[in-house]
Amino acid sequence: MKKMWRSGLIFTAANFLVGIGNFAFQTIIGNHITSVGQYGLVNSTLVFINLLGLPVAIATQAVTHYVARFNFTGDDRRLQGLLAGCHKFLLRLTILGSLLAVLLVKPLGDFFHFPTRLVVIALVCVLAGLWGGFATALCQGMAWFKRLALISILTVLLRLAWGGLVVWKFPTADWAVMATGVSTLSFAILLFWKKDLSWSSQGAVSPWDREFIRFFIVAAACTGGTICITQGDLLVANKYFLVKSDMDAYSAAGVLARALTMTVGPLLTILFTHRSSAHAHSKDDLAEQFKMLGLYSLGLAAGAIGLLLLRTYLLALLHKYSPEAAAMVGPLAWTMVFVGLMQALGMWALASRWLKVSLLYGGLGLAYWLTLLFFGTNPAAMLRIMPLAAGVAFAILFAGWLMAMRKGSHTPSSPAKA
Repeated sequence: MKKMWRSGLIFTAANFLVGIGNFAFQTIIGNHITSVGQYGLVNSTLVFINLLGLPVAIATQAVTHYVARFNFTGDDRRLQGLLAGCHKFLLRLTILGSLLAVLLVKPLGDFFHFPTRLVVIALVCVLAGLWGGFATALCQGMAWFKRLALISILTVLLRLAWGGLVVWKFPTADWAVMATGVSTLSFAILLFWKKDLSWSSQGAVSPWDREFIRFFIVAAACTGGTICITQGDLLVANKYFLVKSDMDAYSAAGVLARALTMTVGPLLTILFTHRSSAHAHSKDDLAEQFKMLGLYSLGLAAGAIGLLLLRTYLLALLHKYSPEAAAMVGPLAWTMVFVGLMQALGMWALASRWLKVSLLYGGLGLAYWLTLLFFGTNPAAMLRIMPLAAGVAFAILFAGWLMAMRKGSHTPSSPAKA
């Protein structure tokens, strides 16, 4: 377990560098893409890509949980069977996800007001990232955090190279969004450990047993809820903010605010793997998890304060400073603090197989996004609603989480109860 924590901390440190690299990418495109509205279109399209890739994100979460569980309980037979079975499962998911994305991409693009060319690019990026989801699940579940850290660094280096060489030459939203598809080539580095990636198909166990399906459904709710609360506002803004300069200002402020959860997010990855892997949690296990949760919460709060103090300077680095953008940072930052805390409780509940709390998290995420969709029809309304809606959602989820803890559910539910 100490080895997992050590490699996990390396992963966290690497992701801090990745965060800096992603901010540098935003700086590059902010400097080169000067047409009004194009910068905001880039970031809203990236969220659209995540929306189209939702089936893969769900599968990644579910597979990670069970790989970690079988790995750390020493159930090698079921682990090898699950990994071998995942090849067929992933192939089917690739086909199904591709068909689903093709069917939904046009109506969703029209609803959120995306140009057709960007919709096509978004679809290509989703298809490019399908197998990367399985690689991520494998690395997280097996606690290969050092390898995942290397992949993350390579991903951001490819993104920066594309931004510096291609977007500099072709400063449009189309070319900037393509960086996401190109960056998925970083997963090829796993071929250096191809011996670890070979599993016998003999006795392969399909992941689609009753327990996995049930967990998959709950993971779907949690993953969908996470996308709704962390990035769904950009889709709403792209739909309603008719003044392109407003969209650019909102997108720039959002880049800074969303960096809060992305910077400390690796701590949740470690927490999820640790809690998923424990067959029965001891007091020492629980203490370690609370320490990680506390460190994550402190990171969110400290990051929000630092962001408020440095917002003028950071917006200037993005080449997107304006009084409007600076005024948006505060409400967005505190919204993301609540959102980040909700994510932590949601990940804890999912790793623990607390079905009711996990479904509550997903439902609150959807309710939050629908609130923004119905009432956030302009920047002023959006910024008034977001902190309030996020705060209320967190309070409800926290109450549900506390009830589960007080019932003695601090250990994960047994498979029979899951």
